[in-house]
Amino acid sequence: MTPQQSIPRSRLADYAEMADVPPVRAEDPAPAPPAEGAHGAQDGSPAPEPAANSATETPEAPEAAARRRHFAAVLGEFRRAAVLVPLGDAPGPDGERGLLTADFNGVRFILAFSDEQALARYAQARGEYAREWTYQKILGARLLDVAVPAAGVPCGVALDCADGPDGMVFPPVRGIVPDEVAVDAERAAEDRTAEEGTA
Repeated sequence: MTPQQSIPRSRLADYAEMADVPPVRAEDPAPAPPAEGAHGAQDGSPAPEPAANSATETPEAPEAAARRRHFAAVLGEFRRAAVLVPLGDAPGPDGERGLLTADFNGVRFILAFSDEQALARYAQARGEYAREWTYQKILGARLLDVAVPAAGVPCGVALDCADGPDGMVFPPVRGIVPDEVAVDAERAAEDRTAEEGTA
């Protein structure tokens, strides 16, 4: 593929368009939210989803429930996988080259790739196939739990962003990244305070 050819639409573009959508409501948490601030077991697998409270929650449509389960499975696989993360040109916090990132509507995404072929497709789409790409292998759980908080700004992870619908975006919301850096954490705290006030 040459730079002049059309590039498949990635989920990064979809997420960028959704950036103005109101935050996730507390009663509709992100898939597989962690229990008590934990982000999965020691092996990187996501924590189990809490049981629905039938007295206060409406039944979820089967399609939405299936999508939620699918995303939870994909998130678990990503947390357990070692992915390739290219190094960017800018220095990181320790003065060395930082990880390659892209900013969309105030959210920073660490660019990760499932294998060298996916990274090569990204390089080709950028017209930079001939240059050398230096990368690190990092466990997905470490990216979400350590690298994302270290960014200092709202940050998520984009996996295989040159692969169109086969790519995946892990936005900075509760259940995906640590609560203290999730963009919907403040809204969740407000909702909890309101619930406690009415109890």
